[in-house]
Amino acid sequence: MSVLPPARPAVALDSLSLAAILVTIVFWASSFAGIRAGLEAFSPGHLTLYRFLVASAALGTFALVTRIPLPPLSDLGRIALLSFSGITLYHICLNYGEVSVPAGTASLIIAAGPVITALLATRFGNERLNLVGWIGTLISFSGVALIVLGKGESVNFTQGALLILAAALFTSLYFVFQKPLLARMKPLHFTVWSLMLGTLPMLIFLPGFGSELARAPLAAHLAVIYIGLFPAALAYITWSFALSRVGANTTASFLYVSPVLAILIGWLWLNEVPGVISLVGGAISIAGVILVNTLGKPRKV
Repeated sequence: MSVLPPARPAVALDSLSLAAILVTIVFWASSFAGIRAGLEAFSPGHLTLYRFLVASAALGTFALVTRIPLPPLSDLGRIALLSFSGITLYHICLNYGEVSVPAGTASLIIAAGPVITALLATRFGNERLNLVGWIGTLISFSGVALIVLGKGESVNFTQGALLILAAALFTSLYFVFQKPLLARMKPLHFTVWSLMLGTLPMLIFLPGFGSELARAPLAAHLAVIYIGLFPAALAYITWSFALSRVGANTTASFLYVSPVLAILIGWLWLNEVPGVISLVGGAISIAGVILVNTLGKPRKV
């Protein structure tokens, strides 16, 4: 028996929805370089806290101005639990992983997320992958394994890559199990409260935070404020807006552009030139997720 409700019917992709998706993808792709820039002055924990304090301040103001209602008390615990996975743990693992993994490579590993989402939906939802979908899954994970094992420069890289893979798992759990809540509340409202609730556990990183703020150069502050306001607060809102109009299948298909943009931004912002193995592994991984999303799309059973 499925634990997820039937998907809402989606409408055709229109120019407004396309603009919202593209804004989201560009900002999310840039966040990998922004994180690497922030890590030059902040520890991974303090960077995570700083970023989401900025995002929460922006979203809290937005909620007050637009009078977004509080969710029912019965849903608050569910939202908090999901947010701990998809916001708190995802971003902590990603930030700690990027200590040793370049921005472009991190984005390629995160590209396994849609495949993990499909696997979870198969187990816990009312969806199944066809044979082509499973082949695509295998191809995608082979590409990720090539990135992780082929780099082979240090144990620190491998540990960082595994943390980023864990981040992909946590965000996949977030996407799959938020569906029952989205059936009862607007995606925009869910996103605002989810990001704010996901910030609360990050307060564990408060010790030493003030001293790092005082020591950090202006460039690091600007990088963290940027990834807090745009790839976090604004991009999650535009993503929710697109989801509410055209549905998850259409919006998710654009996620496969993100690694390409992230590599380009990492090169321009941080001068991180990707290696041949990373490019090959990334191409294989992206080919696998594209195969899953086209010929291997889940079908209802």
